[in-house]
Amino acid sequence: MTAAEIIKDLKNRKYKPIYLLHGDEPYFIDQVSNYVEHHLLSDAEKGFNQTVLYGKDTDVMTVLGAAKRYPMMADYQVVLVKEAQDMKWGNEGDDKKGINPLLSYLENPLPSTILVFCYKYGKFDKRKKAYKAIEKSGLVFESAGLYDNKIPGWVEAYLTEKGYRINQQAALMLAEYLGNDLSKIANELDKLMLNIPAGQEVTLKHIHDNIGISKEYNVFELQTALAKRDAFKTNQIINYFEANPKANPIVLVLGNLNNFFSKVLVYHYVRDKSPQNLAREMGVSPYFIKDYEQAARSYPLGKTVQIISYLRDCDVKSKGVDSNTDHGGLMKELMYKILH
Repeated sequence: MTAAEIIKDLKNRKYKPIYLLHGDEPYFIDQVSNYVEHHLLSDAEKGFNQTVLYGKDTDVMTVLGAAKRYPMMADYQVVLVKEAQDMKWGNEGDDKKGINPLLSYLENPLPSTILVFCYKYGKFDKRKKAYKAIEKSGLVFESAGLYDNKIPGWVEAYLTEKGYRINQQAALMLAEYLGNDLSKIANELDKLMLNIPAGQEVTLKHIHDNIGISKEYNVFELQTALAKRDAFKTNQIINYFEANPKANPIVLVLGNLNNFFSKVLVYHYVRDKSPQNLAREMGVSPYFIKDYEQAARSYPLGKTVQIISYLRDCDVKSKGVDSNTDHGGLMKELMYKILH
């Protein structure tokens, strides 16, 4: 079940007494949690019937005490436990009377309570009795992160839902530049939409103008220059990066270059070099295959492996290990090693 499907059921008042939202991707957990917090109860009902707890500031008995109350002048009450991964869940053994209070409630929850655990940045242990009890009496949702090659499609779907369109190249650039942090991407897209009339197509120009990616001097142009072994253009871009370090932090540049050359390495090893197979094996859009073909011609297999080693070495030095060179100097040294 997806986050969208859970929210659809909530809109239709199809409630479960317990929800466990867990996984590595916080964005989808926040989506469901925010809907529960802001839409399940009316403003008048929330005063007596909505409790929001935070894992590090609460414990199991406090959660159970809230969950066992009955709603006042409402059909349901909501108990939302945010950051549940920080809560001390206790052991699953029985107490002195032979009863485990948590398991006892999870196995027989109050139908008038909607209890939601938001367990972020990791997976709840599926071997635990608590997990199995929630799975039986409520709903467990695992929020998995998206692979890099799925991000452009997610960007397109996000904008479509808001009444916008985006061309393929713009979606790919956003995905490459912002990575796979969905919360960060959604935040940037929300800001972008404030400056674009509804229904319009989002283009590269919009991204350059509103998200701070220079049209001529960005990490994608750097990749293109390196793929062609264009030393002049490479040095122009690196000088721009040195003059604008906040817009082009070294950690972002190194991350993108490592990703780029890792895919060039995959290109060298793939036997079936048809565009469709390469796109599948490398996890990229067929639109960008020509860039990797160019890079593979410029850098044989041995040199590509060497470049990845240079990138890792530069990353270590950028953190101050065995180096006093500033980031601008490190980038210039790195470019020289790659190009020569």
